[in-house]
Amino acid sequence: MGLKALLSKPFAAYAVWQINKWKRKAVEVQTGVFESLIKDAANTAFGRDHHFSDIQSYEDFKRSVPLRDYEELRPYVDRMVKGEEDVLWPGKPAYFAKTSGTTSGVKYIPISKESMPEHIKAARNALLTYIHETGKAEFVDGKMIFLQGSPILDKKAGVSTGRLSGIVAHHVPGYLQKNRLPSYKTNCIEDWELKVDAIVEETFHEDMRLISGIPPWVQMYFDRLSVKAGGKKIKDIFKNFGLFVYGGVNFEPYRARMEEVIGRKVDSIETYPASEGFIAYQDSQKEKGLLLLVNAGMFYEFVPSDEYFNENPTRISLKDVELDKNYALILNTNAGLWGYSLGDTVKFISKDPYKIIVTGRIKHYISAFGEHVIGEEVEYALLSAAKETGVEITEFTVAPQVSPPGGGLPYHEWFVEFAKEPANAEEFSMKVDSVLQKKNIYYQDLIEGKILRPLVIRPLQKDAFRNYMKMEGKLGGQNKVPRLSNDRQIADKISKWLN
Repeated sequence: MGLKALLSKPFAAYAVWQINKWKRKAVEVQTGVFESLIKDAANTAFGRDHHFSDIQSYEDFKRSVPLRDYEELRPYVDRMVKGEEDVLWPGKPAYFAKTSGTTSGVKYIPISKESMPEHIKAARNALLTYIHETGKAEFVDGKMIFLQGSPILDKKAGVSTGRLSGIVAHHVPGYLQKNRLPSYKTNCIEDWELKVDAIVEETFHEDMRLISGIPPWVQMYFDRLSVKAGGKKIKDIFKNFGLFVYGGVNFEPYRARMEEVIGRKVDSIETYPASEGFIAYQDSQKEKGLLLLVNAGMFYEFVPSDEYFNENPTRISLKDVELDKNYALILNTNAGLWGYSLGDTVKFISKDPYKIIVTGRIKHYISAFGEHVIGEEVEYALLSAAKETGVEITEFTVAPQVSPPGGGLPYHEWFVEFAKEPANAEEFSMKVDSVLQKKNIYYQDLIEGKILRPLVIRPLQKDAFRNYMKMEGKLGGQNKVPRLSNDRQIADKISKWLN
């Protein structure tokens, strides 16, 4: 074991000691965060507009600050992008994280000098908690790769602007810089496929031990490594590879295929970073769920997902959440986001400490007939049937077919790219449908009431989703395919790759 690995163990023990101090008193910590945020932003334009100086409690805050998504908060953001100071948070942002919105076009998410360190600390602590629990620190002595966006940053009114992953690249701790790949030059390649090829060449003969990225793009990297090695497994190319760090999507649909190309199981750490803030990470290999980061400069609110589109939905803080209930996640941050609907839904699986799982996107659902099927349900149904039958899934998306071309009852249409196809496609479809009915009683009622017919699975050609993302200009980086939609925008485009 090298010096870095040896030193990381006492560092990890100290980090976990600090974490344990706040995670058992999360509600108290959140109260302190709330009071600090209101005080610090009282003299901003937003603070004056919403009477922050008069806010004495969370109930006052809810009366003063409505829920908003990015589009509704955009007038304030636009003022910041034009160079105005003290708008949502004191001073100017340290960065704008540039993201692609489905309805808002390009979004500019402010990152402050106070919020940026929280992104770095959370990523670091995810690794340190792993080291402390498992005792496995050898990966620190080898090479690490973070598949991410370009670190080249533009300027907006003097503020550095780029993808979050590219911004974070400028803040990698010095003690990891020599271990980190790819090189800056390779990282700056904009074309994703050319970039992956360059990363393959750059890492092929290196001692890669930690690999991080969104699962579908890491899979693409692994596939190309395997081709270059004449079909070898990743374990035979990188003999010391032992830790996969991911976020952005549920890993389970990719796990079987990923482990197949790797050639063995490896430990993994799930993270929940967003441009708006680093929200949670997996702090144990033995327990499910992601530890909610309650002391990271963010005050969380929660809206029951089935009330989200109501005129006056219930709005609660951490102390009132219930286990096993879907909530839309609302952020108030030390970068100046207020009553901000992130668009994600989460479910608490523990309150001591507070741990969550990400269940989907509030706008990614199917309810063409009142069934309100959500991402968690479709993923569970497909993966359960796949596990039972030995099927392997590469990617999928689901949409309603309200007016079937040949007539008959409408149905949910599943577009699935298989790594290993079912022996009996009709039987597999019936299994998926049966599980979905058990997960969603409204869907079951519609099937039994002959309002809907059972779902239909459409097998897609190899690389269908990769080709679709390339066509959309969203290949690689932090981009991912929505698993389900309440319209057919994705379905009609992906249909060109039907098998």
